[in-house]
This record gives sequence, structure tokens and C-alpha cells, in this order.
Amino acid sequence: MESHQLKPIYEAIGQGDMRRGLTECDNLLRKHSTHQGALALKAYVLAKLGDAEEATALGQQVLHTPGALKSSHVLQGLWLTFRVLRLPELEIAVYNTALAHTPNSEQLYCKIFMAAARFNLYKEQHAAAVALNKLFKQDKYLWWVVTSLLMQARSSQDSAVKQLQLTLAERMAEKALGEGRLTNTEELRIYLEVLEIQGNHTAMIAALSTSGPLAEKIANDPDLVTQRIGLLIRTGDYTKACAAAVAALESRDNWADYKLYVEATVAQASGGESPVQAATANFDKWAAQRGRDRGAKLAGVELAIKLHEAGRAKPAGEVADVVGERIWSYVDQFMTKAICYSDIMQYFVTHVKSATALGQTSSAVDFHSKQLEQRLHNARAAATAAKCSEDAAQSWVSLERIRYLIQALADDVDPQRWVAGIGTMLSFGLDSTEAERKLAACSDMTLIACQRLILGAFLAYPEPEQRGLLLSSLFKVVCVLEAGIRMNDDQFLLKLYAIRLYLYLSCYDRARALYDTLNIKNIQLDTLGFLINGHGMSLGCFSTDLELCYDGVSFYDRADARVPQELESAYGNGTYSNITDFTTFRDNLVHSVQRECTHRCALRGETFEYGTSKDVVDQWKEADAVSIEHTDETIAALHDNRDVAVMGLLTPVDMAKWNLEIMTRQMPLPGPAWIKIFSMVPQIMHYIVCSEAELLEARARDLLAVTEEAGQSVSSHDLLLARGVYQVATLYLRARSGDEGFDNELSALAEMIIGALPPDTSALNSLDLHDVALSSIRTASVATELFTLALSVKHALSAQRSSSANAVALGLSQIRKTALKLVGGMRAWTEKPARESIDALWLNAEEPLLASAMTLLLNRRKSAVTLATKSCVGSWLKSVNNMAAHWKKCT
Repeated sequence: MESHQLKPIYEAIGQGDMRRGLTECDNLLRKHSTHQGALALKAYVLAKLGDAEEATALGQQVLHTPGALKSSHVLQGLWLTFRVLRLPELEIAVYNTALAHTPNSEQLYCKIFMAAARFNLYKEQHAAAVALNKLFKQDKYLWWVVTSLLMQARSSQDSAVKQLQLTLAERMAEKALGEGRLTNTEELRIYLEVLEIQGNHTAMIAALSTSGPLAEKIANDPDLVTQRIGLLIRTGDYTKACAAAVAALESRDNWADYKLYVEATVAQASGGESPVQAATANFDKWAAQRGRDRGAKLAGVELAIKLHEAGRAKPAGEVADVVGERIWSYVDQFMTKAICYSDIMQYFVTHVKSATALGQTSSAVDFHSKQLEQRLHNARAAATAAKCSEDAAQSWVSLERIRYLIQALADDVDPQRWVAGIGTMLSFGLDSTEAERKLAACSDMTLIACQRLILGAFLAYPEPEQRGLLLSSLFKVVCVLEAGIRMNDDQFLLKLYAIRLYLYLSCYDRARALYDTLNIKNIQLDTLGFLINGHGMSLGCFSTDLELCYDGVSFYDRADARVPQELESAYGNGTYSNITDFTTFRDNLVHSVQRECTHRCALRGETFEYGTSKDVVDQWKEADAVSIEHTDETIAALHDNRDVAVMGLLTPVDMAKWNLEIMTRQMPLPGPAWIKIFSMVPQIMHYIVCSEAELLEARARDLLAVTEEAGQSVSSHDLLLARGVYQVATLYLRARSGDEGFDNELSALAEMIIGALPPDTSALNSLDLHDVALSSIRTASVATELFTLALSVKHALSAQRSSSANAVALGLSQIRKTALKLVGGMRAWTEKPARESIDALWLNAEEPLLASAMTLLLNRRKSAVTLATKSCVGSWLKSVNNMAAHWKKCT
């Protein structure tokens, strides 16, 4: 009977038509107002339709109705409701209530366990696991108990409670091992993690050295084999560690095992030369085997470096003979491989740094420079010969990368030396038969040339008065990058550098178009989103930036939904090692710096969606001003997952002086101060429209304090906006209270907004091109955003029937009138004189660094120059047009 009555509802839900499902629920409830199945399904439908408040209230009503959960339809409707609403405590309450009607239900206990596991409710998870293990005595449930204890211990802040949970978990796992109930490597990994947290390495080694069927599984698991070698080293048993590493390396090529073998060998070296000789002989033997030469050869370099660092190599004066020769022997053998440079870079750096510690920097650098010189000459000659092989081309690329690194390690600050040979490099990269064949080495060579040109430009023109020459140089590098992209549209790094330099020149539209071709998605939105997110807000492209922010928000929401499912799957399949991985992954995303930045940028963008109408009052009222608040503690808990090494750097990230990612930032990477500022701005606007004066005054003071303390960690334009928001808050407080001095606050705000706009831009002089590229568009964008927020004050005062509303409206109207004229003048300049200024001041600028590059481009790749010029002008025009359109809407 009940199934028949609910059939129309199920059919609508099955077809995804929730509106019809709601109608069917109401139809049935009109006939049977207390039909619990219909009420439960209505709660589910409401949840799916986004009415969380009503769905929760209705679901709780059914939950607390005596006997309702005897029905399977009610049970299903309620747990689905609370799962959609992400209310695990209520979902668990549904199952616990149902247990009163079906005691000892394995299915219900499993559902309690999974619901708790999905949302880190470890206490409830453990209780369900204990009940399952006690009632059904399956090995799976035993390991659910152990894993629950482990997860509780990992999350506990109480050291005594944590130790108790670990001890219980260890005893259960140890007993299982003795009874043969630890049967696979997934269960073993949980046991090992319990022991690892307690620092019980001896017991870990014993578990990894077990006999029987499990031993074979361990031997066939490379990670566990490597873990055992590492544990032997940590416990000081270097002889066994060496033996275990040799045994492992005899059958497989694993770089982690090579490194551990080297570590154990160096630790033994104080007892004599035999361990070193044995390791060297093994490396030579493995290097002679087909397909194993790279790892074994690199291990020889690793051994030489580590012996030297430990003071167990030849005397200091002979360091170059020992370590350096091994490095160059590796280069000679593998420079035809694209991986060569990334393999060997760290050893060049370590070698020179260790020599520096001994006061021998110049000798180490000189040694490498001499080794490089003839090899580079030969490689260049071979690559530029009539018929160039791929190996010859790649060899030249590898050696050019090494040349770059050696110059950085030598602290070479002569820009001319940095651009030496650029003409030959670009001729090969852009204007050779190999380039026409789209040889990968040609794109790589073009990239290296661009990296050298960028570095040379920043070294040559470091002073503010030289900014015109710097911008001219960077624009010319953009032309080279565009030429490279045209030759090979698949070159990811050429596009990254083009994006970065276009943004440096305030050209968002072209940067965004290039970014869209990179197909960045999913987790890359967290690691690489910083490359573009927020830049549109700073350059007048509010709506397009908002679209990207929504992509990021959607990814984080999908990840929030996906990880609980993955956790449930891991428990169900017994892949316990994935549980901590998924938990860590979720924690990193939930507390991601980029997540916070993306959400704050989305809030900024939404200001422009609603900020020009009276609806803004409702929007700011509904804004969640609590969840976005940050303290020093919550900021400290954030994880920075941003991949700042993505730009193919040829020096280590920590060599900040030579880090092109840092060098080419137009504004600082958003950090704690930025997140605090842009968390406070929407709070301030919320307090304004809600007329909460005390909270507003306090938050405005906080904003000013953070702004004053931010220093260079926040861009000057974002600081200007923050100070403007403080002024907006002050204006509202004075106007709301009827203080006659609010006119002064309105005048100060007007001065700030108009001052951020360019002056009469219809008659820009030669310096103004540089102003546009560096600051004019950015400050105009600040003025536009600030006026939009100020308009919210007017709407709030009107809604609150303040006597000052008309005066504020009149003042804002005058600001708008002036702004429209100034922005219109800026647009007029961008539409025509901008192109002429680029030709005169950038392309024809007399600066020698890029002379050879521009000769090649103008003679052979002029279309790239034309594209770069049009992209700059078009991007600026797009930004100015966006701002002009917004000012027109701000009535």
C-alpha cells in the first residue's frame, strides 16, 4: 500500500524532476497529512532543491516521530536528506533510531560507520566499528577498529588520550599479526603507521621482516622494501641497510633505494674505504646493464657529493677532481636526454655551495665554466650544422641550461653576459629548419633565450627612472614568446611566461586567452590558479575574473563531495593506506591558501554583479560575515599548495635573487595580510547594510591596522582599495549619525576616487604609456571598485531612511560625472595613440639588450610583433571599456 502511494514521487525523483516530486509529495499529503514516507521524501526533495532550512526542520520532525523509522521508505528518505544537507550527526541519528526497531543490524552499523568516516567523526566511527567487530567478528571490522583508533589519535590534541588510542591500536594489530589475521600489505601499512607515530622503529622492522605468506607480499611491494631500508638506517644498522638496498637494487631500478644505499654507505665510510668501494663497484655494474645506466650513474654522483659533505672525500683542493668529474661524466652521457638538467641541477648547486663553505666558490665555478666551454661550443656547432640531429639539438639545450645555472651560481650581474649568444639561440629556436619541424629542442631554446632576456632586463634596468627601458625590454620578450607560441602552440612554458609578462604590462585579456588554452582544471586550479585569479579584478575585468573564480569554487565544492565518497570506498575495499592520503588531501584543500583567495575574489566579483542596483542591500545582508572571518590562528593553519616552481625555473626556488617567478610578479602573491583584508571588506559592507555601527567601527579599525602592517606583502593598489573601504565605512558612520562632518568624509572619498583615476588621458605624454602599463589601469580599477562599494552606502542609507542619503547620492553623482569624463579620455587614448606610443617608445627604444632579438623578429617574424602590439592595445581597451560600462551603470 505505502509503496503504491509513493510511486509517483519515486518516479519524479528518478527522472530528476524535483519540482514535480515536490508536487507529488504535496498531493499525497493533502490526502494523508501525517504520511511519514511522504514527509521524509518531501524533506529530501526540498534538500535537493536547495531549501536547506525547511528540509532540515521537516527531516527532524519525521526523525522524532515515534515509530516512523519502522518504514524503509522513511529510513531511506531521511538518510538521503541529511546526506544531501551534509549533516552527518543527524544522518547517524537516523540509523541509531532505526536500530531500536532492528537491533544488531549489520547494515545499519555499517552505515553509521561510513557516515562518521566521511566527516571525521572518529568517536562515532570507532563505536560503530567496535559494535561490528563484537557482533560479527570479521577481520574487516577488526581493521576498522584499528584504523578508527589511529585516526582518532592523529586528530587528538590530548597527548594522554592520543597515546592510549595508539597503544590500543598497536595491541590489536600486533595480536592480529600473531594470529594470522594481518594478511595483506594494506593492513600492514596501518600497523606500521601506528608504530611510526610512536617512534617504535624496531617493531616496524620486525613487522616488515615477518615470515610466511605476508613476507612474499612485502618483497613484491617496492614502497615497503624502501621503508624497511630507511628504518634500518634510522636504527643505525647500516650494514643491514646496505645489504637490503643491494638486494632490492639487484632486481629493480628505484631511485629512492639508490639514495638510501648512498646514505647507508656514507654512514659506514668512517670505518674504512670498503663500503664506498663496494657501492661504487655496484653502481658501475648496474650502470652497465641495459636501461639502468641513468639511475646508477646518478647514484655515483650522489655518493661523491654526500662523501664530500660528510668530510670523507679527498682534500678540499681536489674537490673539483672528485665531485666535478662525476657531474660532468653524467652530463656527457645524458645531455642528449631532456631529463638531464633536472637530474643534475641540484648537484651543481650543492657542489658550489659546499665549495663556498670552504671559501672556494670561484674555484668550483671556474672548474665548471672550463668544463662547459668546449662542450657548449661543440654542441652549438653540431646543432647549427646543415643537418642537425635531435640528440645534437637536445645536447645544446642541456648545456645552455647549465650555462644559465653556472652564471647564477657565480653571481654574475652583468646583463650583457646574460644576453650573450641570444641571436644564435633565437635563430635556432624560431628560424631554422628544425623549428619548422617543431623540434621540441627549438621551443626549449626559445624559452631559455626568453629567460635570459628577462633576467638581463631586470639586471640592466633596476631603477624606477629606468622603468621605460624595462617595459620596452619586457614587451620585446613578449614578442619573442608570441613567435615561439606560433611555432609550437603546445609549449606550456612559453605560454606561462607570456601570461606573466602580459599581466606585468597590465594586459589581462590576452593573458586570460592564453591561460584558457592551458586546460588547467581540477587540482591544478588549486596549485596553478594563482597565475591568473584576481588579476582581472585588478585590471577592470571583473566579470571574466569572476567566471574563473566560480570554476575554482566549483572544484573545491566537488572535492568536498568527492573525498567522503573516496573514504567510504577505501574502507569498503580495505585500501587503508588511502585513508590517510585522502584525509590529508581534504585537509590541504579545506585549509588551502588558494581556496581562500578564490573565495575572496569571487566575493569581490559579485559586488559588480549586484553593486549597481538597490538589490545590493539584500545581497550584503545575506552575506555570511562570520564564516569568512580569519584570526592569526586560522591563517597559520592554512596550507600553501601553490606551485611557484611551475615556470620551468633554471635555478632552485630558494635562490630568490635569480627566481624569475618572483621577479616577474606585478603584485605580491596573496598571503595572510591579503586574505585578512579581503575577508574584512565584505564584513564591513554587511555591517553597513545591517546598520550594525559598533561592529562596523571595530572591523574598520581592524582593517586599517592590517593595512598599516601589511608593508610590501600586499600590492599598493590593494592597499589603496583597503584604505578606501575604511573611508567608506567612516562616511557611513558619520552620515548615519547625522554628523555634519560627513561632508568632509564624502569629500575625502571623492578625492581618493578621482585621484585614483588618470588625469586628462586624452593628452598623454611619452611617460604615460609606462603609467598605463604599470599603474593607470590598476588604479582606475580600484576607483571603480571603491565607487561601487560607496554606492552601497547610499543604498543602505536610503533603505534605513537616513536624512543624509540624498546628500551622499548627490556627492556620488558628482564623482560619477567626473569619472565618466576621465575614463572616456583614457578610452580615447587607448583606441588610437596607444599603438603609436608602443611603436615609438617600446619597439623603437634605443636599448641594446634585445637588439639582435628584434632584428630577427622584425625581419622574419613580424607577425608576432604585430600580435603582441594588438594584444596590449586590445587588452587595455577591454579593461577600460569594462570600467566605462560599469561607471555608466552606476546610477
